[in-house]
Amino acid sequence: MTELAHRSRSPVGTWKLLSFQYEFEDSDQRDEPLGPNPVGYLVLTEERLIALMTARERAMDAAAGELLEGMIAYSGRYRLQGDDCFITTVDSAWRPAWIGTEQVRLFKIEGDILSAASPLREDPKYPGRRIRGVAIWRKD
Repeated sequence: MTELAHRSRSPVGTWKLLSFQYEFEDSDQRDEPLGPNPVGYLVLTEERLIALMTARERAMDAAAGELLEGMIAYSGRYRLQGDDCFITTVDSAWRPAWIGTEQVRLFKIEGDILSAASPLREDPKYPGRRIRGVAIWRKD
């Protein structure tokens, strides 16, 4: 095992999605873009991250665009920065604009729960407001 696998707060492993919300910088508002009971997994090896999150309820006959709105999926090599941040260099994603970008996530592990949050950012769905995505995972 490498040094990463020996860390007590290592994110290496398979994690099952419990919740995913957008938090707004300017209020206590929360939004659940994948619905109240999303499904998904986060798999972190010592070098690669694979994340898949979907809305639990997606219509079989929905248009492709609607189906893409109900999911988040990406993969890439990642590196730790300090004890509470991982940065993924995306090489595959449901959203082509993410390919080649670095996705930063601040994380905290408490027992078998991992919370990961993106930095605040603007999103076209919420003009003039900044949000962060917060995913809560349980060790699988």
